[in-house]
Amino acid sequence: MLSDHVAMPVLAVTDLERARAFYEGTLGFASVGDVPEGVVYGTSNGGMLVYPSAYAGTNKATAMSFQVAEAAFADEIAALRSAGVTFQTFDLPAEAGTWTDGVLSGGGMSAVWFEDPDGNILNVETQTA
Repeated sequence: MLSDHVAMPVLAVTDLERARAFYEGTLGFASVGDVPEGVVYGTSNGGMLVYPSAYAGTNKATAMSFQVAEAAFADEIAALRSAGVTFQTFDLPAEAGTWTDGVLSGGGMSAVWFEDPDGNILNVETQTA
């Protein structure tokens, strides 16, 4: 069954070199190899493919989420800020939590959202149990 295998997120971009600058330079990913479709970046549980497409940035929902241990969350957020990443906020029901300086906190979790250069929405949040 598919649930027995690692899933690989796939992000469409308009300009692969610009995407490399963002994913490698801004976010600190290391390429594990170029493929005919683009570039693969390693993650702790597999990887992700970034590839050129005319449909880049058309998804208005979260495209990929990074689950970070609660103890490491503040350091990850500080590193993103120092790399020039700007966090998004949006309207949520009050019970979802509160926004403080671009960070949503509530219900035992913290999270941020931001875009890559093509408008793909990425999320970093504390791991859930």
